[in-house]
Amino acid sequence: MEINYFIFVPIVLIAIILLLFVIKRNQKDEKKFEEDMNKDSGDPESHPTDKI
Repeated sequence: MEINYFIFVPIVLIAIILLLFVIKRNQKDEKKFEEDMNKDSGDPESHPTDKI
């Protein structure tokens, strides 16, 4: 069985490029998510009329 490098090499290169793209995008999305969560955690709610 002989490997056809004209088909195998481009598929491997495309897979590596796709993997790097997904990793880079995930890191950017994770950073944006952390920034959004930090902005979202403002002052806690206050209920001055509630008595326990």
